[in-house]
This record gives sequence, C-alpha cells and structure tokens, in this order.
Amino acid sequence: MQPAYLQVKTFIQQHISSGEWRPGDPVPSEATLMQQFGISRMTVNRALRELTAEGMVTRVQGSGTFVAELHRIASNLTIRDIQEEVVERGHVHTARVLLSQAEKAGAELAQSLGLRTGAKVFHTVLVHLENGVPIQYEDRYVNPAAAPDYLKTDFTQTTPTHHLLTEAPLTEASYSIEACLPTPEQALQLDIPTREACLAMVRRTVSGTQVASVVRLVYPGSRYSFAGKFQA
Repeated sequence: MQPAYLQVKTFIQQHISSGEWRPGDPVPSEATLMQQFGISRMTVNRALRELTAEGMVTRVQGSGTFVAELHRIASNLTIRDIQEEVVERGHVHTARVLLSQAEKAGAELAQSLGLRTGAKVFHTVLVHLENGVPIQYEDRYVNPAAAPDYLKTDFTQTTPTHHLLTEAPLTEASYSIEACLPTPEQALQLDIPTREACLAMVRRTVSGTQVASVVRLVYPGSRYSFAGKFQA
C-alpha cells in the first residue's frame, strides 16, 4: 500500500491529469483531505508541498491551494513530438482530429511539396491538449510518396509528428515564426478569444529527396513560448 502522503498526491494528480480539475480550480482544503484520508495535517502538508514543488498546484496564503496554470511551454526549435513534451512534464496529452482526408494540391501547396498542381496530398487538422487544455492547432499537408500509410494512422493515439519521424526520417527542415490572430475556427478549437495573440510556426520537412510535409502550428500566446540556443 502507498504511504498516506502518496495517496493524497495520487488523488490530486489524477483529478488534474484527467482534466476534471482545471488550472485555477481550488484543491480540497487541508481539513477536508485530513478527514477524507484519516491522516494528520503534517501528512497532508507534505503531499501539497511536493505537488507545489512539482508545479502541479499553487498555494496562496490565506486563500488555499489551487491547480497551477500550465507552465509556458518552451521549445528549442528541434523537431519534437508534442505528446512527448507533455508527458515529460508529467501531464496527459490528448488530441482531437478535426480533419483527415486526401485532397488535390493547389499551385502554391504543390510547389511547397515539390509536386505538380492537382497531385494528391494528405491533409490533417488536429488540436493537441495538455490536461484537457488546448495548446496547439495543427494544420498539416503530407506528401503521400513520403508516408503512404499516413491516413491509416489513429492520430488520437499517435501524433502526425511521431508517424512522420518514424516513416519518413528527417534529413532537412526549414521554418518561420510569426505573431498572428487566430481564425474564428482556430479560436473556437483553442478555446481562446478571437483577439488573443498567437504564435504560428510554418515548418517544411524533407526526408531524403522528397518533401515530406508542410505544417502550420498555431499556439495561444499565453500558453507557449519559443526559446533556443545559438553557438558560434
């Protein structure tokens, strides 16, 4: 059996990870937890201290304990799977698939993918969530020659990035980053106001001699920041 303080920690972590308790929500008081688990205030206090140190809760003197706001997500601009990033923080990643279909490429998209106009491309749109909070809107086009089984993948279980890194190993990538306002659809799916500033990354990846994908990733500005290191 788990030690008493770990039982309290696990109880709180499960409610946060499931999305039942969202950032800013109050955590049961020490007195409530003492009564619920039949343990001392010192034991409850240890559990809350450790959760605070781990960034899952925030304690406000005189007010109580609250679910912490999501840490601003930092990226070193390498090609990383967002699911791995979320899991590394001890949080739960989920994804909503909004679109998954084959389409004909317009002239601009065809040029980006190195294909002829009208060629078949795979198109997916997903929203990635961390503990139930939307953090990324992903709009991706994929070259079928680079990843022929792309549309057969269950993207609620495997991210497009993970699939492509496995099936079309990266040999080159280019990207641009800009500030933007979300489209009405993006604002709806990210659960943010249409006037909230966002960060958008457009990334083009190459595998061998083929362009594998072109993706536009939109992040709520309040939930994401880019960081990197440069060395001469």
